[in-house]
Amino acid sequence: MFKINIIESGYIMADGGAMFGAIPKRVWQRKYPANEENLCPLAMRCILAISENHKILIDTGIGDQHTKQISYYQPKELKNIAREIENMGYSINDITDIVLTHLHFDHCGYATYRNENENIVPSFPNAKYWISKKQWENAQNPNRLESDSIFIENILAIKESGLLSLIDKDISLYDGFSVQLFDGHTSGQLVVYINTKEGIHVLPGDLIPTSSHVSLNWISAYDICALTSVIEKERFLAEAERDGYTLIYYHDAFIKSSKVKKVNDNYKALITKL
Repeated sequence: MFKINIIESGYIMADGGAMFGAIPKRVWQRKYPANEENLCPLAMRCILAISENHKILIDTGIGDQHTKQISYYQPKELKNIAREIENMGYSINDITDIVLTHLHFDHCGYATYRNENENIVPSFPNAKYWISKKQWENAQNPNRLESDSIFIENILAIKESGLLSLIDKDISLYDGFSVQLFDGHTSGQLVVYINTKEGIHVLPGDLIPTSSHVSLNWISAYDICALTSVIEKERFLAEAERDGYTLIYYHDAFIKSSKVKKVNDNYKALITKL
């Protein structure tokens, strides 16, 4: 059994049209507000999962290495992950594992940092870093749609340190902690399943970035293949409803988590408190 600790690592702003794709603004703005510039606030909600033998951090937020390159997204209220972990009574040296759902900058920025010599080094020196093999291969030669979202130099530092572990299939990493591969938003995104005393909590990452995206046709324009996203979401949501998973939304600035329910031929989020 694991205990889940949420780390709100900060916020970015993303264009509403990009976040909700083909869904008209007059529809999506009823569920998710935007400002006068049509920008929606997005959280970056990392999870520290703790068991007797493991302390696992899932995603690391945006970090501070590339704020100039990503200034369009207006990062704000950024938190130092190490300090947040210390506030929970642990240190970066206690972290046993890092799971990166995928390698876009807003999910893995604090995986590494620049030390006093300006060298990029892993932020968690004792942790094993888990990344999907598809993501690792994609990051080395990203497609045109993702090239601005990936900073490969950060991840190379992890490999050079000997801490990188690649995942090429659905797998249980530890008792009560497993990952599965899903395509659509990007190739080989990891979805994380955590067994807690309250039931199974799942981090779907950008497969379902906000509770509004539970609806099958609500697909972000950031996804590299919209149709694949729909198919993968339906596969995941059928399982989530059947087994009563609680979904924790990485990007939802307003709703942290929910269960889901099938209504006719679609799905909806059943809003609850974590």
